[in-house]
Amino acid sequence: MRNPVLSPRNDFVFKLIFGDAQDTSILTAFLKSALDLPPEDYQEVMIVDPHLKGEVPDDKQGILDVKVKTPTGKIIDIEIQIVEHPQMRERVVFYLARMVTEQIGRGEDYQSIKRAISILITDYVQIPENQHYHNCYRLHDPKTGSEFTDLLEVNTLELPKLPQEEDGTALWDWLEFLKARQEEELMRLAEKDPQLKKAVSRLVALSEDEQTRLLAESREKLQRDIVARENAAAYKAQTETQLAIARRLLSRGVPMDEIVSITELSPDAIRTLH
Repeated sequence: MRNPVLSPRNDFVFKLIFGDAQDTSILTAFLKSALDLPPEDYQEVMIVDPHLKGEVPDDKQGILDVKVKTPTGKIIDIEIQIVEHPQMRERVVFYLARMVTEQIGRGEDYQSIKRAISILITDYVQIPENQHYHNCYRLHDPKTGSEFTDLLEVNTLELPKLPQEEDGTALWDWLEFLKARQEEELMRLAEKDPQLKKAVSRLVALSEDEQTRLLAESREKLQRDIVARENAAAYKAQTETQLAIARRLLSRGVPMDEIVSITELSPDAIRTLH
């Protein structure tokens, strides 16, 4: 009996499918569907070291899911996030800034800077301001629409916003591949494009490899544990703040019902402060 198909949204599995340095054809097909770049940028993309370099040894660093360099020197970061993280927008900006600054060595001219592009794929809604599943951001004047530069670009691809009915784009097909949960869905997609077929075949093969399954499941468990710790820490900090506020209100003689309303603590929790 065959194993269930692994989720291509698992970042470990995602890297194995799209991050093959020996065969970048799947990656190139995906990039073509998501980005509007000149044809020469897709001729021979190169997967590079995903570590972002800090300026000093103790500087904050990051590791990108898949980092790509195009023939014209553009740097592309592809990252997939299953669970919503706080400050994700700030994190993307930080990574983009690193992708720019690491291009410049001592004495080099600013003209050597090439465009840094971030592709953030999320299994949650990252941009609640609209219903577009693909948003592209650059630096521009909001009053006039005049673009300051295209050296920084952020693309958000939000899987929950993907319409059920296909829209005729290759990007819809690739995101549907990432969303697919059943092998039947994957096989239907495989018939639409040779590179999608290759991606499906690679996913099925990975799903039959016990070592890959073990590593993928370990990665999912680690992510769940990290989120649980973050939530526990946030809850503890919030509760401590609520208790501190309640303590001050009690010292000022504020009635119990008002303290409950303001802090959202239970009366029993507030009584322990006496």
